Amino acid sequence: MKAFVFPGQGAQFVGMGKDLYENNATAKEMFEKANEILGFRITDLMFNGTEEDLRQTKVTQPAIFLHSVILAKTLGEEFKPDMVAGHSLGEFSALTAAGAMKFEDGLRLVAIRAMAMQKACEAQPSTMAAILGLTNEQVEEICASIDAIVAPANYNCPGQVVISGVEEGIDAACEKALAAGARRAMKLKVGGAFHSPLMQPAHDELAAAINAAEFSTPICPVYQNVDALPHTNPEEIKKNLIAQLTAPVRWTQLTQKMIEDGANDFTELGPGSVLQGLVKKIDRSVATSGRQ
Repeated sequence: MKAFVFPGQGAQFVGMGKDLYENNATAKEMFEKANEILGFRITDLMFNGTEEDLRQTKVTQPAIFLHSVILAKTLGEEFKPDMVAGHSLGEFSALTAAGAMKFEDGLRLVAIRAMAMQKACEAQPSTMAAILGLTNEQVEEICASIDAIVAPANYNCPGQVVISGVEEGIDAACEKALAAGARRAMKLKVGGAFHSPLMQPAHDELAAAINAAEFSTPICPVYQNVDALPHTNPEEIKKNLIAQLTAPVRWTQLTQKMIEDGANDFTELGPGSVLQGLVKKIDRSVATSGRQ
């Protein structure tokens, strides 16, 4: 069975989507529509900007969404997944590509999400760190033992958990992780503590926008980050999408569930190849490929 997966923040690169724009009329039309909706020429930044331009959250998130969704839309008959999923931001791409949201609505929600997250980051200095070489349970215990906001944010693959929280909490957790035998505990270059309670102000702002948006039944089950389960009911999808901003991304569990449900061929749509690598670390027996 075929699964299409969509990357999240961090996969961006200068020149992303340029080939699509130049060689496909549908893609060009969609990119120009996006420029109108966003109120600035994001295509200029994607195709010819600097890495610094692309690192701005208000640019990064819509850019990755556009690259992924427009790529899916240009596949035509080739886009016939049995199931889809996306990592963090990628869940919006997956839902839009699978028809749960209209392109315009998906882009508007992503733009609102990006700006709301940016504001939350500025309001409370915070960060994230990758812990390598410990079990999920060990990382959870370390986070729970610290007297500051710090929580698991991304269960990426066995032995790789990203944690999220205030600076002092992350520093203390990294020390404890290394003392517990972690191979590495490294702080990430991110704007703030994504997928943690510190995103609550952004969660509230995004919840209002998601509740006001129109959702439809997708063409196939969407495996969502918050519970790692397949969903087709629009109301359940909305509820899970709202919860996603302050809850951890259960990518390991979600991928295992997709494989358990029959997925044996994963295609990553969008910039980079991070998800292909994670899927292989979760189960080497499945086929992986990517389209950019």
